[in-house]
Amino acid sequence: MIRTRNLVFQYQKDSPLLTFPDVECPAQEQLLLLGASGCGKTTLLHLLCGMLQPAQGTVNINGQALDQMTEAERDAFRGQHVGIVFQKSHFLQSLTVLENLAMPAFLHGAAFDKREGLRLLEQLGIAHKANSRPRDLSVGEQQRAGIARALIHRPALVLADEPTSALDDGSAAAVMDLLETQATAARATLVIVTHDQRLKDRFGNRLNLTAQPQSA
Repeated sequence: MIRTRNLVFQYQKDSPLLTFPDVECPAQEQLLLLGASGCGKTTLLHLLCGMLQPAQGTVNINGQALDQMTEAERDAFRGQHVGIVFQKSHFLQSLTVLENLAMPAFLHGAAFDKREGLRLLEQLGIAHKANSRPRDLSVGEQQRAGIARALIHRPALVLADEPTSALDDGSAAAVMDLLETQATAARATLVIVTHDQRLKDRFGNRLNLTAQPQSA
């Protein structure tokens, strides 16, 4: 499903090169990428979904090479095949939770099934918040809404960036249970990028991440 080789990234011409270990996760499996704050976890996640382009190396998702696509092609591919649970939810505060779920479909000219959106919110225990504004949700409810938004278009790959960082032990376990269950139900590959050591024992498939800075 997802495989990287020899990834190198550089933010600016005079900044250090960041090299990342190879990442590989089969279809419908789960992978934990674990690393300390500041080691480049979010940079890697953005490389994995095509939001950033590597200076060197390849990213392959479901047989498609992202590094060989144009920016427009990567955007379209991501919209169809990748769901992202961001560390910060980035909801449109003027819209309801259900309307926020509809935005990805709207942006890509696709139909939105309101019943499917409500069903997913129900599974996540926040259907009663469907017509609420995101600011009226608790942190845990916003996290659940973020999971719903990532899964609403039934992506083949779900990437989660620090999904438990702002949660206590009980809430973190509940969110992870929901994320894993929903990804499995959608038959999606799940890759979690985090510094949260509480998650390390949940995953047999994990990779300790350290971006190695090198001179340009």
